[in-house]
Amino acid sequence: GSSLHGALFVTMARGRSDSRGRSPSRSKSRRKDSRSRSPADGRQKKPDDYGVDTLKISDDDAAFILGKGGKTKEKVARVSEAEIELFERDLILEIRGSKLQRRRAKKYAEGVMAQRTGPVNITEDYDDGDLTMLHIPQEAVGFVTGRAGNFLRSIEEEWCTLMFFCEVGSGDRRSKDYEKLAIFGGVRARRGAELKVLSAVETKVPGYFAKLKSEVLDRDRGSDATGTWGTDSMTFQDDELSYALGKQGGTRKKMERSSGAVVQYVGHVAIFSGPRAERKRAREYMKWLFDQLEGPVYVEGWEDRDDCTVLEIPGDCIGYITGARRATLGALEEEWGVLMFFMNKAEDKGRGRGSGCEKLIIFGSTRGRRGAELKIMSGVENKSPGYFTRGVREKTSSEKGFDTDRMIFKDDELSYSLGKQGTTRKKLEGASGAILEYVGHVAFIAGTLKERKRCKEFINWLLAQRRGSVTIPDISQRDDATEMHIPENCKGWVTGNRGSELRRMEQETGTYMFMALDARGEERLIIFSHDPGSKTASVGRMAAERLVNEMIQEKLRDDGGGGRGRSDSRSRSRSPSRRGRRSPSRR
Repeated sequence: GSSLHGALFVTMARGRSDSRGRSPSRSKSRRKDSRSRSPADGRQKKPDDYGVDTLKISDDDAAFILGKGGKTKEKVARVSEAEIELFERDLILEIRGSKLQRRRAKKYAEGVMAQRTGPVNITEDYDDGDLTMLHIPQEAVGFVTGRAGNFLRSIEEEWCTLMFFCEVGSGDRRSKDYEKLAIFGGVRARRGAELKVLSAVETKVPGYFAKLKSEVLDRDRGSDATGTWGTDSMTFQDDELSYALGKQGGTRKKMERSSGAVVQYVGHVAIFSGPRAERKRAREYMKWLFDQLEGPVYVEGWEDRDDCTVLEIPGDCIGYITGARRATLGALEEEWGVLMFFMNKAEDKGRGRGSGCEKLIIFGSTRGRRGAELKIMSGVENKSPGYFTRGVREKTSSEKGFDTDRMIFKDDELSYSLGKQGTTRKKLEGASGAILEYVGHVAFIAGTLKERKRCKEFINWLLAQRRGSVTIPDISQRDDATEMHIPENCKGWVTGNRGSELRRMEQETGTYMFMALDARGEERLIIFSHDPGSKTASVGRMAAERLVNEMIQEKLRDDGGGGRGRSDSRSRSRSPSRRGRRSPSRR
């Protein structure tokens, strides 16, 4: 076992490159099913050509391929979709996955290691359908790289790609006007990264994009799963450009997230990349955006569209929902990745504002639309009570996919499950992976069956805690919980005054935790979240577990436990002697 001591195990969830299709699975939570503690469900999905490759590396390479806090290794794993383990003792890199995943991971790892000693040499056989090569004018290279490579790193992070400058074949690099930038990743990821780079280059070297335009627009045509991948463009005037960008690029981001297409502006050219349906949506949204400058916009046939939700807003709430200079709607659009506007037919123009209701239309993914819609319902309900909840009953759906359940709260339950400034609601929402919104006294819970069920359990436990200790006999069948046994003398320290320390750790890590009794009436801490977390991530159950362990260590040190060391946080041997017979390291 000792040689395994240095093993760092990473399995990355699918990156953002392909989790955005508008297929029925779209509404599932992005990360939820990618890793699970119970071996039952994660084991059978291995590809036929699953295998293990090993790579012997040098000491310097090991540090380089790990990167700060293991970041580089995780990046390679994320982009190649392989699992990568580094045994630091034996200096062996172990790569697991399908043949193509292993090949890519190996290639990326070698590319990363080669950077340590100079420019990477890239030959023709490097492209496994995962490479975009870009020429960057010499005077823009520093700008694109950013300080200490920061700009490139942030693009890699955003788009789940791997990027570096390289030599192609051999040649003297002093005399060159261009450097070659290699971008590795999926079709969508590469395109997002490429356009971001080109957009930066264009600000530094205006007119550069015009030379590349046809090559860029034709790249990867039809090479996605649907076979309809492509790129459309439209050209803006100056004043239009700033409108289409929005404050800090907010409008562009909104277009990108709501349509699902990659939307980027290079100079005065707007570029939409994606499968045909996404591009069509992006173009329509852009058209409506500009039509609003002319006058009222009405989306004909919205009833038959599958990308929008329409809400009737009473006249006296419209200003409240819109906010000063549209601040409230804008914030919601940003939070949920949707596009919203009030629809009016041109002929209604003279009727004045006070007349009845207006239709608010929301565009975006199923999940995003639902989130924004519930938030708005909650706001309207505050302003005119009963508008959305009159006669509403509880509801539990058995739909496995995305749907909405309702629970009705009593007065005292409502304020308790909201928490100060809604912290408790946000916590339950974050840890369960569902959307949880209170419209008046009705809790709306939206998500997949698993998420809805989890969210309701969390609420019921929360309400039960007001009446005394909650008993959760067994969590061995759950894939969203971690239990920790806290030494008796540390309990008060770990929970804090009226649970303040637990609340702090919950907020930091996006989890839900409390002390609960097991089947034998013994108390232990349970950490709940749909996100298992990872060695390096700052959120998820593993992150919370680390924080709790740190607090235990701190307390044991302060108590002058001195050399007792770490084993103590795991052990139960401190407790009264009748339990002393059980194995002390039981965790």
